[in-house]
Amino acid sequence: MKKDIQSFGSIALSKKLLAAVNDMGFEEPSPIQAQTIPLVLEGHDVIGQAQTGTGKTAAFGIPTIELLPEGKPRLTALVLTPTRELAIQTAEELNKIGRHKRVRTLPIYGGQAIDRQIRALKNGVHIVVGTPGRLIDHIHRGTIQLAHVRTLVLDEADEMLDMGFIDDIEEILSNIRTEDRQTLLFSATMPAPIEKLAARYMKHPKKVAISRENLTVPLITQVYYETREKFESLCRVLDVEETGKLIIFCRTKRGVDDLTASLQSRGYLAGGLHGDLSQSQRDRVMKKFREGRMDTLIATDVAARGIDIDDITHVINYDIPQDHESYVHRIGRTGRAGRKGVAMTFIEPREYRQLRTIEKLAKTKIVRRPLPSATELLERQKELIKERLGKVLQQNKYAEYHAIVSDISIEGDYNYADVAAAALKLALEGVNGPSGDARFADTGGAPGMVRLFLNVGRAQKIRPQDIVSAFSSEADIPGDVIGVINIYEKFTFVEVPEDLAERVLSVMHRNTMKGYKVNVEPAKKKDE
Repeated sequence: MKKDIQSFGSIALSKKLLAAVNDMGFEEPSPIQAQTIPLVLEGHDVIGQAQTGTGKTAAFGIPTIELLPEGKPRLTALVLTPTRELAIQTAEELNKIGRHKRVRTLPIYGGQAIDRQIRALKNGVHIVVGTPGRLIDHIHRGTIQLAHVRTLVLDEADEMLDMGFIDDIEEILSNIRTEDRQTLLFSATMPAPIEKLAARYMKHPKKVAISRENLTVPLITQVYYETREKFESLCRVLDVEETGKLIIFCRTKRGVDDLTASLQSRGYLAGGLHGDLSQSQRDRVMKKFREGRMDTLIATDVAARGIDIDDITHVINYDIPQDHESYVHRIGRTGRAGRKGVAMTFIEPREYRQLRTIEKLAKTKIVRRPLPSATELLERQKELIKERLGKVLQQNKYAEYHAIVSDISIEGDYNYADVAAAALKLALEGVNGPSGDARFADTGGAPGMVRLFLNVGRAQKIRPQDIVSAFSSEADIPGDVIGVINIYEKFTFVEVPEDLAERVLSVMHRNTMKGYKVNVEPAKKKDE
């Protein structure tokens, strides 16, 4: 499908909105954004048929925030979502979009103390994103006033229908004046009850339908690495992996510049490509990349368009793409002309669910791969150092260092082989050698395991099977890798593999178990 709008700058948006869009790394609208945003700005009701992960939150969020009146905050836009998770996620994105306009967005959902929500509402908000049940509760209490709502968004309407919210939705709609209300409805499917709802409450809606592309990537090995230290992890992978030419994707132009500078400072042959470069600069970078004088190209999605090079061995998503179509387009730059390719994605623990959404919608399998161990890194570096040492010895330009080696050997009574080995260790590992995450270094777990502390126990009727079930389902780890579980009256200790500890900690901390909010942290070492 042809898109008329090639950039957000082509849409009549204020400088504040364009700045926010740029901050978020959106270089061009996704198909649903390109079609929906102008229609909403023109005042039309819109029915959008699109899957999760197509960028529909920004499709309704950007024009909704653009149209918000200036002045004292009052509730002007209401977004209905089926689940608390989607409410939180949507509110976070709307806050980012409205950042420069100082727009306040508040998520409202069950399971959170209602008093806290009431206080936030009294302080004034522009947008409420809520689940139907909790919104009805606020309406009955009189703590939410819908008199000034001009934009109503029904997000994932078919999901709300499946969850039995249709009556709640109709009650909420009946509390919003219809004369100047703009209604936006988004749904992956359009069952009859949703069509009836649209016919009853929407005014001559424009329809936007986005079909998923049928893209396949059969020859590409797809893996992901989970880490909080993306740059260090990337360097570790690059040092161990046998690569040829590779493209690394970043979300923003600034991200490209920063990563390019960081990799160059580490000695990698890297160059950046983004929309702010002149044509001559772009040509210079691409010439080096094609000729092999530079093996690592760092680019934004838009800047990488049109690159037609068949011998790219690896594509790396340094920043996770915004949707599954972007993911497929990115990784399709390797594995061309019948060759095999590798696609790597680096994610932080909080991005795990987004990765799984991409995997589901792209109908592919992205396999978790542990980061190379310090031992693997050391072995690879040993091979490289042998090669480099051989070249230095052949050049025979190291005479000025003889005096240092002689002095150390004589003063410390070391033989020359030990001095040379110590110099190599210093170059490879530093003075103290390699180290892992300090938080997990001394928890008292078995070798290779991290012991975690949970603030729930027998008093909360927690059983071992509850721990295994929660960790397996929430953190997506096999139950059989969980180690010793010790449950006490008011707390619990659980051992998990070291390479999964970060994920478990990120996903389970502040999560719930049997209705209780759980605090999870690395345990202190057992007293011997």
